[in-house]
Amino acid sequence: MTDTAPTTTTLTPHLHLRGVVLFGLAYMAPLIVLGTYGIVADTTSGTVPTAYILATVAMLFTAASYGRMAGVYPVAGSAYTYVRKAIDSRAGFLVGWAVLLDYFFLPMVIWLIGAAYMSAQFPDVPSWIWVVGFIVITTVLNVLGIRVAVGVNFLLMAFQLLVILFFVILSLRQVAGGGHSLVSGVPFYHNGSSFGGISAGAALAAYSFLGFDAVTTLTEETFEPRRTIPRAILLTALLGGVLFVILAYATQLVHPGAQFHDESSAAFEIATDIGGNLFAAVFLAGLMVAQFASGIAAQAGASRLMFAMGRDGVLPKRFFGYLQPKLETPVFGIALIGIVGLGALALDVTTSTSFINFGAFTAFTFVNLSVIALWLRQREGSILRNLVVPVIGAVVDVWLLVHLDGIAITLGLCWLALGVCYLAYLTRGFRRPPPEMTFEE
Repeated sequence: MTDTAPTTTTLTPHLHLRGVVLFGLAYMAPLIVLGTYGIVADTTSGTVPTAYILATVAMLFTAASYGRMAGVYPVAGSAYTYVRKAIDSRAGFLVGWAVLLDYFFLPMVIWLIGAAYMSAQFPDVPSWIWVVGFIVITTVLNVLGIRVAVGVNFLLMAFQLLVILFFVILSLRQVAGGGHSLVSGVPFYHNGSSFGGISAGAALAAYSFLGFDAVTTLTEETFEPRRTIPRAILLTALLGGVLFVILAYATQLVHPGAQFHDESSAAFEIATDIGGNLFAAVFLAGLMVAQFASGIAAQAGASRLMFAMGRDGVLPKRFFGYLQPKLETPVFGIALIGIVGLGALALDVTTSTSFINFGAFTAFTFVNLSVIALWLRQREGSILRNLVVPVIGAVVDVWLLVHLDGIAITLGLCWLALGVCYLAYLTRGFRRPPPEMTFEE
């Protein structure tokens, strides 16, 4: 007997290019760069802008590959779907399993960063109150539907961009007021920096780019997805990268080096220095807005990935493949992500960020390989777009992967091992392919 989901398995289009790009930028949350600034600064010995430039270039190659695959397979599922269609169903499952590290645990990291900053400002309030509060609010907004989430994100992004603008202006004003030049190469490279440290910093900085691939999870909820999604992917990666580099440069310029009282809330310390307590309060509000916007988008994207895998039957269909009939949202997946987010109470920002990047870089690598596999099979399109670009993207992604924290790699490999065991069970010892659903493309 075939297990069937108790309701519709089709998502309804609601979004155009602006809404999808907004979703991606909200997922990336440009201001969240300052949330992890102290950690990246410490890793790179004070050359954060270079780490973001390196990460931007790397992600643009991979973004091109995502755009290519999204145009060919305009369905929910992101890397999981692309690898499954272009390479092999078992490989697709394992990539989907790996990327769950990214999608499934990213909301937890976002809520953890927000709680760290709120705790720094209000040390008498237990951090678990902030974490639980973030989880409840973002979960409710996502259950209400993608249109509600995107509408809220538009307002949150507008405020976030204003805070970024003021932060950059105040930083540059303080630098100029101190008699220093606004143009300097020191934030990019100096005697104390190293290529290895910058590479490790780029691996951490790539965490900020996860939104460009998350927009692919909205494919079935987007009008003209074959045209809109590839454009949204590249625009999201490019616009995000430009914002990241500008913000990192201004911050590194006003605060050279990597010495902070607490690297987990370093940007709050800098905001107080450049604008006093008033701007520090505004900055904290902006960071919370960014955290909410990113948390909403991350939870929405993760639930869509799990919905696609549940709809295929590779995850329990009755749970993950269920859409609430009236709201048309995968409510069980959304709720499960909120529950997992409680793990933020037991982790720190550095470990959790590296942990999710393992899944991201694994997925990025295989999406590039999917473009190559598709081209070798069809021999259609230019060699530059379908071979050269994805080869460069794959090489860079592997390079960033091996520069992750050793603990993150170990945990990631353990997660993959669990995935292999589950796949063996699902396929009766690899004797048959994982379940698959015929998508409406």
